[in-house]
Order: sequence, then C-alpha cells, then structure tokens
Amino acid sequence: MQRKKLKEKVFQLQDTHFEEVVRIRRHLHAHPELSYEEEETGRYISGVLSRWGVDHTTGWGGNGIVALLGKKKSGPVVGLRADMDALPIQEENDVPYKSTHPGIMHACGHDVHTSSLLGTIRILKELEGLIEGRVKCIFQPGEEKLPGGASILIGEGVLDNPAPGRMLGQHVHPPLEAGKIGFKAGQYMASADEIYITIRGRGGHAALPQDCIDPITVMAHVITSLQQMVSRNADPMMPTVLSIGKVNTVGGATNIIPSEVKLEGTFRTFDEAWRADAHQKMKTLVEGICASMGATCEFNLMKGYPFLYNDPDYTTFCFEEAIQFLGANHVVELPMRTTAEDFAYFSHEVPSCFYRLGTGNPARGITSPVHTPTFDIDEEALRTSMGLMASLTLRTLQHIR
Repeated sequence: MQRKKLKEKVFQLQDTHFEEVVRIRRHLHAHPELSYEEEETGRYISGVLSRWGVDHTTGWGGNGIVALLGKKKSGPVVGLRADMDALPIQEENDVPYKSTHPGIMHACGHDVHTSSLLGTIRILKELEGLIEGRVKCIFQPGEEKLPGGASILIGEGVLDNPAPGRMLGQHVHPPLEAGKIGFKAGQYMASADEIYITIRGRGGHAALPQDCIDPITVMAHVITSLQQMVSRNADPMMPTVLSIGKVNTVGGATNIIPSEVKLEGTFRTFDEAWRADAHQKMKTLVEGICASMGATCEFNLMKGYPFLYNDPDYTTFCFEEAIQFLGANHVVELPMRTTAEDFAYFSHEVPSCFYRLGTGNPARGITSPVHTPTFDIDEEALRTSMGLMASLTLRTLQHIR
C-alpha cells in the first residue's frame, strides 16, 4: 500500500477506535496495581485481546503478556512494548476515572502506554494483511521497581522465537502538548543505581560529645565527599548525578547523639566504564571516612537499569517517518534525561527507538509532571499514540525487510 493511502487508513482507524481506547485507558487508570502485582491488569488485557481474536500468551514475569500479529511465519519482526504498573501515590484528581485503589495511582502514564499499545494492536489487526513478517507486542510488568520487569522478561526469553529486529516504545511527556512527539538519538536516559549506607557510631549525651562517636558528623562528611567525588572524577562532558534523598537516625534528639544513621540515594550516569569505577570509588570513600572518624559502616549499592540507547539510524528513520505521518510542526528533538527507564534493557539487546508522547494541554490546566498526585493527560494524545506506533511498525517492517 502506498504511504499516502496507508496514512489515510491509519488515521481512519485511529479515529474509529479512539473512544474504545479512551474507555480502556480510563478503566486501567481507575484500577492501578503496583509493580509485580498487576494480576487484575493482566487479566483485563488478556480479556481484551481474546475478544479481538489476538493470539497471546500470559504469565511473563508473573503478570506480563505477549501478543503476536501477522500471518507469515517468516520475515522481519518488530517488537512493541508497554509497561503496566502503577506507583504508590494517592491520586488527587477529581475525575470520573480516579483511582479506586487507595494510595495507588497511574502517575507515570503506564495506563496510557498499555491502552495505546492495545489501540495499536486494534489498528494492526485490521491491517494484518499488510504485515510483512510479525509484530510482537509486549505488555511488561514491574517497570517502576528493581530489577525491572524488562530484565526479567528478557531472561525468560521474550526476545526469542520470534526475535525482534527492531524495538519500539513510547512514554508520556507532559511538557509536550498532545499531538506532538519527541525523539533523541543515541544516549537518551541515564543508568540508575540505588545507594544504601548505614553509619554506626557511639551514641550518648549531646552535651558530652567527647564520649561519643557522632554518626551525624560522619554523615555530613560522607555526603559532602560523595558530591566532591563526582565533581572531581566524572568527565564534565558526561552527565552524572548523585543525590542523597533520605536520611534517618536510630534514636537521637536535641540532647541525644544517636548511635546510627541510614542514608539512601541514587547514582546516575551514561557511561558503563565510569559507572563501575564510581561504584568502587564511592565504597572506598565512605568506608575510609567512617574508619578515619572512628565509625563503622555498611555500604550497599543495588545496581539498576543501564542507560537507554536509541539506535541512531533507526531513531532517525522513526523521526523522519513521524514527520511524514504527523507533520514537521508536531515532531521535536529532545535533550538527554537523567531519569531512568527499564526499556533500556531492550535497547542494549535490539536496535531500538524509545520516544516521547506529548500529553499536556496548558489551556485545560493539564500540566502536572509524572510521579505527582495530579498527573493526568489530554486524552487526544491517544489518537497520536496508537496511530503513530501502528504506522511506524508497518513502515519499519518494510524498511528492515
């Protein structure tokens, strides 16, 4: 089918199925589930796919689903991925589809990603005769929590039989208005590691510090020195972030020096060699400071997601195809981000393009960032999300054939 006719057909189908996809999104938004607990979500997705006659398997990573489209047993394969899990946030929006699960909310847009992929499947199912190869659609649990559902599914063989030659993923982006899409080729999102430090001293009366080993003073040196470690060792041209986000003491008061302090933080960068070097430098630094001040410590680092890499050639192809589909005024280039995303695991296995879906609408007050209790979207974005992904999928199959 000619590109112009294909575009017209996809536009027609995205409009035809728009209201159904909105209903799906609202159902998912009202029934969020935390990472690795997405049982109801998985059953709902499976039920929708069954009604549409889409072949799929369940149980991936616990609650994940993989659907296959395309009648040919050979040819190229494109993988599409959507995450399913929600966040432990109490929703503050006053909308008909507000979360019905106290303290849990789709504050990162995974309800949008899942409903969008279902919408893409709905379109592709009607255009299945045009699929030159196969499309593997992955509904992934556990994006928000280490070790990351993507790594689990890859370990279970989700990239095998059939093996995708390209991968596509998308993520909501409130700073972009609905109807717009953003791309960044190459290194795009940071690796993300979790830092846990326990410093133990000797508590006592705050008026008698000579009889104590003050873990709070030690902690102050540790935090300052960790920041200096980054600024004096990281390549200034390589973005690196080290932030301590939580400090707790065991005991302590205005007149009591506690015996123990716990720190939690994050370390993020875009270079695996520097990442590994920094891990060792942090451990050596923290242990050395504590020992020099008479304290002991435990330094634990939980290695998280790698940096996300958008294949330059494939991302350029998708960027140009998005312009053809949406128009140049609806497609933008994006900067690097130090946020993290477990789609990164896929991007290190398969040439991938992970792009941003505009969901904001300042005129309607829809501007709240992700991970906030007032996050919501302009649902017109769902037209763009399902239509563009369907178009990119079909064009990719033609491109890599």
